[in-house]
Amino acid sequence: MEAFQSGTDVLFILLGAIMVLAMHAGFAFLEVGTVREKNQVNALVKIISDFAVSTIAYFFIGFGVAYGLGFLDPAEALTFNNGYELVKFFFLLTFAAAIPAIISGGIAERARFYPQLGATFVLVALIYPLFEGLVWNGNFGVQGWLEQRFGVGFHDFAGSVVVHAMGGWLALTAVLLLGPRHGRYGRNGEMYAHPPSSIPFLALGAWILTVGWFGFNVMSAQTVEAVSGLVAVNSLMAMVGGVLAALFVGRNDPGFVHNGPLAGLVAICAGSDLMHPLGALATGAVAGALFVWTFTLTQNRWKIDDVLGVWPLHGLCGAWGGIAAGIFGSTALGGLGGVSLPVQLIGTLGGVGIALIGGFLVYGLIRMMVGLRLTQEQEYMGADLSIHRISATPPYE
Repeated sequence: MEAFQSGTDVLFILLGAIMVLAMHAGFAFLEVGTVREKNQVNALVKIISDFAVSTIAYFFIGFGVAYGLGFLDPAEALTFNNGYELVKFFFLLTFAAAIPAIISGGIAERARFYPQLGATFVLVALIYPLFEGLVWNGNFGVQGWLEQRFGVGFHDFAGSVVVHAMGGWLALTAVLLLGPRHGRYGRNGEMYAHPPSSIPFLALGAWILTVGWFGFNVMSAQTVEAVSGLVAVNSLMAMVGGVLAALFVGRNDPGFVHNGPLAGLVAICAGSDLMHPLGALATGAVAGALFVWTFTLTQNRWKIDDVLGVWPLHGLCGAWGGIAAGIFGSTALGGLGGVSLPVQLIGTLGGVGIALIGGFLVYGLIRMMVGLRLTQEQEYMGADLSIHRISATPPYE
């Protein structure tokens, strides 16, 4: 029975890893559909290359930083419990690799290729695992101190803050250091739209991400014994809330509508195992409206050229998710309890702070040493031709 249980857990978490791995196709097509046609190939190559670099960084360094485990032991030692630790690494790797995939959308159309891969390695090896281990492994005694001081630790079941807010706020630092795309804003405050190249590709990316997210959230239980149908239904309700809010607040705009479910799912990750489904619906609806409002604000008034709106979507909605867990997870609002709003605020602000410091440090050093940005001529030509020497739809003679 022990062997059967461990084998079942391995299969369970492996299926979750595969579902989250598939989400990276969603990241790719969401970016392909949003950027201009001359940058579509670059979007595809970035996502798969970032995943490969993330795997190496997390295998050799990041997983050990977060959990104190390495994989340089003999093979027989690694197959203990049917190789559960190996497949757990695979599952958590797909979370870690979401960090550069999130950032990719913000810096699209103007970032140099290899410097960004270098940033990916450092972020996945050191910056992300630092906060991941602090929250999910109790490193540095922070969770213990919170439990002693407030009675509960910081709760982030599936990564609203650990993954999404971290990725979104890291992306903000890169976007600010890069500056806007040439031709996006005029000298006298004019704004020039760069409309999405393909709404169908954008929608396809959103759907792939949405389906994979149920592996992201439900399989965060990491064992069959701990799995909960509440997580699945809460994810569904938050997704629906995000769609409806983005539909109405965004005035039927297809880009907003297809980012609405993602906003809701980002926000529900933290408290999906605690909230009542009605609380999840409210959490998703707030996230959908928050995304539309802040995307418009950052692009039009603050002139922050975050191409896919990853800071509003992941950074702000992720932070909202961390806070919402402390609100709707309480027993007073139908939740299961065991969570504290002050602790959720502390943990969320801590994640944002680490992301900002780490992002400005990593991207600032890269900009100073080798440069982050394509030349104006390369940007005008497009990343596809200037970096990869082929367009998404090459002409045929």
